[in-house]
Amino acid sequence: MRVVHDLAELRQAVRELRGSGGRLGLVPTMGALHQGHLALVAAARTSCQGVVASIFVNPLQFGPGEDLALYPRDQAGDLAKLESAGCDLVWMPDVSVMYPPGGATRIEVAGPAEGFEGRARPGHFRGVATVCAKLFHQTGADLAVFGEKDWQQLQVIRRMVLDLDLPITIQGHPTVREPDGLACSSRNLRLTAEERARARHLPDTLLSVVGRLAAGEPAGLVLAQALASLQAAGFAPDYLALVEPASLQPWPDGQGGEARLLAAARLGSVRLLDNMAVRIAGG
Repeated sequence: MRVVHDLAELRQAVRELRGSGGRLGLVPTMGALHQGHLALVAAARTSCQGVVASIFVNPLQFGPGEDLALYPRDQAGDLAKLESAGCDLVWMPDVSVMYPPGGATRIEVAGPAEGFEGRARPGHFRGVATVCAKLFHQTGADLAVFGEKDWQQLQVIRRMVLDLDLPITIQGHPTVREPDGLACSSRNLRLTAEERARARHLPDTLLSVVGRLAAGEPAGLVLAQALASLQAAGFAPDYLALVEPASLQPWPDGQGGEARLLAAARLGSVRLLDNMAVRIAGG
């Protein structure tokens, strides 16, 4: 496995990795890797001859007062995990390489970027879209794999690629979960032991909502009771919403079909995200 920090070296490594025209898969990460990230590497490997992972803690997607300085970092551990997962190339630029002095271009996103994380974290998806567009161009990847745990992010990236005619396929991968159901996340490392024991209440609550909606119970009542349950368990929910999967617009009352359940809730100092597919009765 090759590790590069310079853009010219990256492009040379990509040319060598492609060889006579093989497909290249990209797994963008911010490090602090877990089983969810390694599943993305495995997914890219199934359809590509070469796999590159990026490790870059992107300052543009952190707002004032957010946890950029606290974001976990484990370079040696990350590289060992990627090598064991069969990654071919790791792109690890410094901030000055990714955003050279004097840089003045950012990508503004709307549509699925509005509301939810976009409302809670102003400017977050501008940073996500900008860094992903740069990663796509820097690596020239044919495919990029993103986890469905960050469902809104996945839809924002898909919309950007479609709107800007970027020559890359965006592939979602099902959320990888811990044995108790909690979605794998680098931020889980910051939960205290007591908080970690309570954290499973979030996916358990979502599973209950999914089952009740599939059985035909009214969405308004089910969501209100689920929010109350999360609060009683010590969570501070930001939102729990039923939406159309791609646009993230509110799911119409009384309509059946395949919806998405989105949730964000704070437990102690850690903000947890989760989502699940929902088959609404009547569709």
